[in-house]
Amino acid sequence: MQALSSYSFTAHTRFLRYVTIDTQSDPYSSSCPSTEKQKDLGKVLVEELLAMGIVDAHVDEHGYVYATLPSNTSKQVPVLCYCSHMDTSPDCSGAGVKPIIHKNYQGQDLVLPDDPKQVLRLAEHPDLKEQLGNDIITASGTTLLGADNKAGLAEIMDCVHFLLNNPEIKHGTIKLLFTPDEEIGRGVNKVDLQKLGAEVAYTVDGETLGSLENETFSADGAVIRIAGVASHPGFAKGKMESALKIAAELIAALPKNESSPESTEGKQGFIHPVAIKGSVEETIIELILRDFTDEGLVAHANYLRKLTEEVLKAYPNATYNLKTTEQYRNMKQVLDQHPKLTELGLEAIRRAGISPKLQSIRGGTDGSRLSFMGLPCPNIFAGEHAFHSKLEWVSVQDMHKAVETLVHLAVLWEEKS
Repeated sequence: MQALSSYSFTAHTRFLRYVTIDTQSDPYSSSCPSTEKQKDLGKVLVEELLAMGIVDAHVDEHGYVYATLPSNTSKQVPVLCYCSHMDTSPDCSGAGVKPIIHKNYQGQDLVLPDDPKQVLRLAEHPDLKEQLGNDIITASGTTLLGADNKAGLAEIMDCVHFLLNNPEIKHGTIKLLFTPDEEIGRGVNKVDLQKLGAEVAYTVDGETLGSLENETFSADGAVIRIAGVASHPGFAKGKMESALKIAAELIAALPKNESSPESTEGKQGFIHPVAIKGSVEETIIELILRDFTDEGLVAHANYLRKLTEEVLKAYPNATYNLKTTEQYRNMKQVLDQHPKLTELGLEAIRRAGISPKLQSIRGGTDGSRLSFMGLPCPNIFAGEHAFHSKLEWVSVQDMHKAVETLVHLAVLWEEKS
């Protein structure tokens, strides 16, 4: 596309602005958004969209940004949505982010200046092999960067900017949806799909250049409540059955060399304890169950129940309750019914001059739940790497390729309609 070859991309400069705004979400908050500061970025995005000429851009009371790039074609084209999330992970501080551009990367160690113990090494991050000669953006060593998912935000904004300034390039209506609280699993809890009015969607929240993901984990949460037997510790012999010690014994009995995050990859699922709280009388263990099939999730829950019962054999007066809750399901179950989304996504990547990589996600995205809510939604690369950590990075060139891909994708939906 001739216009793209001479285009002055704005994604990386937008990104450098966005990451300085703290948007960390809070899993312990019951509000939506979970933190009001997420709206600070939402307001900036709306201001930029209004300045571009997107007249309906707004942030709603729940922190969602909605906007419409109108169609400029006479064809009837399915209404397309591009979606990214505004929050950053609670796993690592997102306050006071100081982005650094390491120009013309040549494979050297990148020592982050505010904490020299934080070193981005080629040997530990093999995707850096594809970045020789590129410009790498990191934080300064004391925070995450926020490429997950502010890279996606910046790329979508740049795509809109490009299409507005090149009206000869035909496309259908494009809806924008920027969500809060994706990192804590609530990214679409309050989304108004009727107001959005999209028919197909893509999240821009993937990792490696050229990747398109049409499959995610299926996910359940599990809570085990252990009711022990409390007694005065001075007179506890033969009486006390400590729920805390039972819980510790159960966690220690979980598999370590299989079915755990630290020992699995690819399509292997796992059982993972994430929190424990309680007392001698009652202790609660929170876990997450992950697998690519629903049957695998059931097997994990059954294993967990059997293991708990085995541990409790030594504690005849203690009892337990195990409850599982659905979190999200593998979006491939929906996307296989809408193959055009994946096909056009892969073709858009090819048109951007990249070899596409069709992949699965060992995690979930807003697209997982959107797909089951009636809006089929695969995930396109944003270029983010080492997310949720102080070593998070993205390259300027990968961001620009993501913009190209989004432009080609909009054009393809118009061409094929």
